[in-house]
Amino acid sequence: MKRTTLSLLGALLVGAFVGPSVATAQQPTTGQVTQALQNPDIVAQLRTRLQASGMTNDQVRARLREMGYPEGLLDAYLPDAGASPAPTVEAIDAMRRLGLIEEAAQAQQRPTLPAVDTVKPDTAAARIFGIDVFRSSTSRFDPLTSGPVDVNYRVGPKDVLAIILTGGVEATYSLEVSPDGFIVIPQVGQVFVANLTLDQIKDVLYTRIGRVYSGLGRSSSASTQLSVSVARVRTNQVFVIGEVMAPGSYQVSSAGTMLTALYASGGPTANGNLRAVELRRGGRSIDTLDLYDYLVRGDAGHDQPLQSGDILFVPFHGTRVSVRGEVGRPEIFELKPGETLRDLVRYAGGFTPNAARHRIQIRRILAPSARDRAGMERVVLDIPPDQLLNGDVPPFPIEPGDQIAVFGVSDVERNQIAVVGHVWAPGTLGLRSGMRLSDALKASGGVRPGVLTDQVLITRHTPNEVTPVQLRTSFVDSTGRPANDFVLAEGDSVRVFSRAEFSETRTIGVAGAVHAPSAIPYREGMTLRDAVLLAGGLDESAYLEQAEIARVEAAPGGGTAAATFRVPLDSTYLFERGPNGEYLGPPGIPAPVARAPEVPLRPYDHILILRQPGWDLSRRVRVTGEVKFPGTYTLRSQSERLDDLMKRVGGVTPQGYAQGAVFVRSADSTGRIDISLARALANEGSLDNLVLMDGDSIHVPRYSPVVKVRGAVNSPTSVSYMPGADLNYYIAAAGGTLSNGDRNRSYVTQPNGTRQVYRHRIGFIPDGVPKPEAGAEIYVPIKPEQKASISDRLVPITQALTGLVTIIYLVSKT
Repeated sequence: MKRTTLSLLGALLVGAFVGPSVATAQQPTTGQVTQALQNPDIVAQLRTRLQASGMTNDQVRARLREMGYPEGLLDAYLPDAGASPAPTVEAIDAMRRLGLIEEAAQAQQRPTLPAVDTVKPDTAAARIFGIDVFRSSTSRFDPLTSGPVDVNYRVGPKDVLAIILTGGVEATYSLEVSPDGFIVIPQVGQVFVANLTLDQIKDVLYTRIGRVYSGLGRSSSASTQLSVSVARVRTNQVFVIGEVMAPGSYQVSSAGTMLTALYASGGPTANGNLRAVELRRGGRSIDTLDLYDYLVRGDAGHDQPLQSGDILFVPFHGTRVSVRGEVGRPEIFELKPGETLRDLVRYAGGFTPNAARHRIQIRRILAPSARDRAGMERVVLDIPPDQLLNGDVPPFPIEPGDQIAVFGVSDVERNQIAVVGHVWAPGTLGLRSGMRLSDALKASGGVRPGVLTDQVLITRHTPNEVTPVQLRTSFVDSTGRPANDFVLAEGDSVRVFSRAEFSETRTIGVAGAVHAPSAIPYREGMTLRDAVLLAGGLDESAYLEQAEIARVEAAPGGGTAAATFRVPLDSTYLFERGPNGEYLGPPGIPAPVARAPEVPLRPYDHILILRQPGWDLSRRVRVTGEVKFPGTYTLRSQSERLDDLMKRVGGVTPQGYAQGAVFVRSADSTGRIDISLARALANEGSLDNLVLMDGDSIHVPRYSPVVKVRGAVNSPTSVSYMPGADLNYYIAAAGGTLSNGDRNRSYVTQPNGTRQVYRHRIGFIPDGVPKPEAGAEIYVPIKPEQKASISDRLVPITQALTGLVTIIYLVSKT
């Protein structure tokens, strides 16, 4: 494999991960290469480039073998390979020796043209025009190896001709042209066809075959007809060299041209010349192809057919300049000697509609001979406006490296006015000569009802005034007819007001037993029924006898005060009703059927819809565990207690443990309540016999005659329950505490969730030691780490001071 091809592949590979580090390192590290080749897109592009080079897999392996590497070292990255594993160190070393990294690092260090920040839109001209056209790995640009061919195509060795005889003689011949330029026709013999067109070959065949078959003729009346075509064309070996993506030797169809070879080789590189692609044959130049003719105008007049042994040479590029801004193709272009700014704009697709054709700017690096003093390496040139009259581009000379900026028109919009506020179609309007305020209002749809007639403001921006001028007028009436019909000027802004803009926002408050308590905007003529409807209607708990209204009134001593009064309600305030007109909902205090009078409201009234006394939906309590009939029960009254419910559930089963019952209350997120179900069942007057609430739950566990001991004990276990035994008994039964166990901080979790701890008392009063119930759990914690005493802290300090005194003494004796 050629070194240049592999170097280009290296540029493709390294470009994926080589960044700023290239400036400080000669080549990527093995880890960087390994990481890049984990990317399936990079591997796919490597395969594409290898395939485009025209080299077979065997040729790649042979090249590796010549360099002393295993021939299958890079098989994973060749075309048609399967999933590619991570490269080995040996494979990476082979890539380095083949030039896959060094040239890529150099390519990363090449300078780029500086950006022009003053051009809009901000699009960088970093792409070289025309190069991407040839970056295709498909075969859609390859000429066919089978007919038909052009009428001027000249037959040569290895072409295959199809000769068909019909009529009096039926025969078909597929004949390959010999290296000497002959075809051999049965019963006819050799016929020389090299370098002849199909029409010329047909003339020869009519003569030669006509000697054998007398009925052969050109007229329609002839008994035998002749047809000749090219069944398969030969291939030519050509060489593509210079600044191309994949230089090398290519087998192309004999019908192929210079463009065919360029497409096969991937086209020019970033350094390639697109204006002078040279075709060499037999040591002399045959023609030069300007790719801009092909790309810009579709002209392929110099696209010469190729012959075996032809050399297609792409030299290094010539003068390059960039153009950006308001042109059709803001890219980098290559210019021939003598081409000017006019040619450049033409190649760039001309100006866009947003281009300000009176302003074109050039940023130029001066030639060394023109740098007459320090700091004069770069200059900015503006094309003189007098050369840009009528939008024509002058033939201004261009130098290598120039950056041309075509500016856009200003964003400022002229010849307009604005009408905003209380009109039907506010917005901007185009200013007409002599346009008046009435014309602008009419064009905006006219004023809307409720317009403020007292004031219309016109803000005017004059060229000579720093601060805008405020003009004003009024309307004669609510139709919008101005009292002073101003003649408007460019940039005027007309503001029309509505009366509602200056009115206070007044509200009505609705609270209590409604679905959506809120503040409601007040409207003239609003009643209590309207307010209830806007608040979502009454909910099921509403008291339908009366409601309370608080009204703001003037206080006797000045200021304001609230006066409250009650107003009647009735069933007509309910909006959910059955077919017979009756209210649908839970039972409550009956509502009067007679229609209550409408209650007019005033601004800032506050309405309170009262709730029915004692109203509540059914309350439910859940009972689980060892009871006769567990389940969810509905309370019969608001005063039902725990023992009443336990009677309804059938009491505790023989296996149940009432002392360990757990009582949980969900209301107000109360949680577990420490009670004794056994005491509540034994004495209905006990404090444990709670009044039940909605959401309460009671769980009665199964009796468990063991006590669990956990934590810092020698043998964590479960100990058989001993009535009356305290915590120390069970800790001893578990092997006692560990050396770091803290017996004094041990605690007991009783079956009902109650937690009891040691109580250390003063004097001769014995400590309070918890007594676990059956099913309880004991936990012995670990002693906390103790802080070092003051004497312990002084030891290292004393040692350090003693050592220091000893050193001072020894030094003084020397």
